[in-house]
Amino acid sequence: MAARSSSPPPPHNGGGSEEAWLGAPKMAARREAMLAEGPDTLQALSAAAVSRSMAALEHDVWALPGHLLRGLLPLLSVFRLERAEAAARRAGLSTQPIWRKLWDDVMKTRPSNSENIRCWKKKFFETFFSNVLHGVLDVSSDWRLNDHHFSPLLHSSPHVSQLTLCNMLQGAVELVAEHNQKVLENLAGSLRILKFQHLLSSDQSIRRSLVLLLHRLIHHGSVSHVSMCAWPVPDTVLLVLILSMSAGFWRSGNALMYHNSPCGLCREEGDPQSQKSTQERSEKGCCSERERSDGVHQEESPRALEQADGQAEVDGQVAGTGQNTALSGLNCFPLENQACEEASNKVCCDHISRQGSSCFSEQLPHRSVLRKTRRRMKSAVGKKRRCLRRSRGLCADLDDLYDFVFTVAREDSSVSTDQNTTTEGENADNSSSSSTGSLCCGHAGCKRRGGSTGIFSLKAAHRFRSVSTLELFSIPLTGDMCRTLSNLLSSWVSLENLVLSYNGLGANIFCILSGLQALSQHSDCCLHVLRVSDVFSHMPCMELVRCILSVFPQLCTLSVSFDLKNQLEGNRPEGNPSRSDSEIPECCLEQLEIRFPREPLHTAFLLPVLKASKSLQQLSLDSATLPSSQELGLLLQALKECNPNLKKLSFHDVNLADHQKEVLLLLQDPMLQEITFSFCRLFESCTTEFLSEIINTVKRNSSLKSLKLPGNRLGNHRLVALADIFSEDSSSSLCQLDVSSNCIKPDGLLEFTKKLEGYIQQRGGKIQFTHLRLFQNWLDQDAETAQEALRRLRAVCSVVNDSWDSSQAFADYISVM
Repeated sequence: MAARSSSPPPPHNGGGSEEAWLGAPKMAARREAMLAEGPDTLQALSAAAVSRSMAALEHDVWALPGHLLRGLLPLLSVFRLERAEAAARRAGLSTQPIWRKLWDDVMKTRPSNSENIRCWKKKFFETFFSNVLHGVLDVSSDWRLNDHHFSPLLHSSPHVSQLTLCNMLQGAVELVAEHNQKVLENLAGSLRILKFQHLLSSDQSIRRSLVLLLHRLIHHGSVSHVSMCAWPVPDTVLLVLILSMSAGFWRSGNALMYHNSPCGLCREEGDPQSQKSTQERSEKGCCSERERSDGVHQEESPRALEQADGQAEVDGQVAGTGQNTALSGLNCFPLENQACEEASNKVCCDHISRQGSSCFSEQLPHRSVLRKTRRRMKSAVGKKRRCLRRSRGLCADLDDLYDFVFTVAREDSSVSTDQNTTTEGENADNSSSSSTGSLCCGHAGCKRRGGSTGIFSLKAAHRFRSVSTLELFSIPLTGDMCRTLSNLLSSWVSLENLVLSYNGLGANIFCILSGLQALSQHSDCCLHVLRVSDVFSHMPCMELVRCILSVFPQLCTLSVSFDLKNQLEGNRPEGNPSRSDSEIPECCLEQLEIRFPREPLHTAFLLPVLKASKSLQQLSLDSATLPSSQELGLLLQALKECNPNLKKLSFHDVNLADHQKEVLLLLQDPMLQEITFSFCRLFESCTTEFLSEIINTVKRNSSLKSLKLPGNRLGNHRLVALADIFSEDSSSSLCQLDVSSNCIKPDGLLEFTKKLEGYIQQRGGKIQFTHLRLFQNWLDQDAETAQEALRRLRAVCSVVNDSWDSSQAFADYISVM
């Protein structure tokens, strides 16, 4: 007993009783004796029996020698194995192989990027949680999961940092159930990424569960990344709901009933937050007309505030009429944020009109038309306010999601008789604005429609914590939805990363840009990464890039990617590059990625961007065509003059077969550390002399760290020649080489390996080469030779390859021959 008191067992929240603990030393001694007789004695016990015995032995496990623990750990249930983690670490044992075996036995799949998984325990529990939540895994299927002490969702939830909800959101309903209250609390602390995939329309009870879940995980939790993907026909209610709550907007937290009681976290902050919200609304209540005339904000009575709100809503109806080239875009939705109003009234108008950006229309609206339209709308204001009071009174007793999401939709329907007047004013102003590239002005997809269901009012909403990353993949966004998103973006200061991929934006891209323009006026704005990709491009890529950087110069990373030109536009004009020289102020851009829809790459159009991006470090050009043999040389000269800090340059699917001189100049550049020629047909008509020049150039360049040559038809003999880069007389510092998709066969790889080993031996084992990528090569044609080459290569560097069916590349092989 003295020995036990000197090293007390660690605290625990389950397991054996005190009697079991007192008898544990005898059982441990018996087990140690069995192990001394031989490992087969212990294996004779069923693994399940060993795991059950651990309930009594649990505390003595911490003191067992390492050689005993090594034999016991694989025989434990998931519950006991996790509790033995600390003891295993103290004994110098790793449980990673055990968790990996658990994954193989239970999940029965090979995870993607398995070589990058650092913690198999976390990977196992995260996938286990998702599978149990969605009902695709039965815990009784494996004895290691079937432990009466083990609550699957509760014990795995602290390890979940990423969760995907799909289909009918059954997972959301389960998580907010009363018996999973502790699970939800654990997720609020551990979950960082929340994904929605393949969502379907849902009823009101499911949406209510989703509200509770998002409120707890985002507003009062740690979720910082929301992603939605693969939603071909999005449910407007769900989409607006997820977007608005991700942005931190929702009505009073006290209205969120959780198991018949208000949200406790909101209740604690209710009074100060309510006061703050009221104060903010009073500060933002002044209409834009009064701001322009008085130039100051004045405190208003509740009656005056209501009138200002009504006028703001009317202005939202008039929006899209081209009040000015950028202001119309910002006002095509009701503005909630004061900074947005200031941007629309002052910054957007002055900045864009003064600089005459090609992205926006240069014509200012006729003020007389605007005043006339407002006079027409004046009589509608009183009617609308009366209708609003009645509709708000009716909705006051309703506790459903539509109270928030469709506030303005109801208001629009209540004033449908006044919409003809609005339409007349819209048509008058639209006819006076330019139809080419105008920001949310005159575009069919961006016009304000009466009774639209995508716009919602934020006046009654409270502001909670919001996420920092928003991703929308393969979700069609209508004009109404783009205006809703733009409205949210205009004050989403916590947003750091925005990804819009295959959303069918078209002309609605200007609505998004108007919201970003308003956001850029906030001093605490955090957005630094923007990625936009789609099938069809609404305008030339370089024009869109210049437009985005003019609107949001704070961006550090910008990616613009399109598959095809807009078929309706045909061979559209490329514009006048001389106009754009002064359009872009100096920006913070460090990484620029452009995927052209088979457009010609004119350096004259890229030059203004390069001049404005003094801090540019990475440039990627994809699927561009070179209109002349001099174009690539002009680009290299521009990069040398404008971007001395450029470290990484990438070309993908750009035909460089006839630009050998420029390729050699790039490889000589002393500033570039990474160069990528991906599927550039670099060696299509390559001579022996050109290959020798490439090798000698790389050998002399001590600054180049990574050379990526996938898809350039190297073949065996050129790969073997590349080994000369690491010869004894080389001063190269090359660390990474990518020769994926190059028709390399096992005998060529083995010859390359032998040559590389010889050079390493000549240099006394001192070589900086560390990574070789071999994806999609012909290594399956002779498995034995390939395995020998790979085994010898892995003794030299890290090799990444895959098991690829080379029969798919037969046509490419014929062309190499």
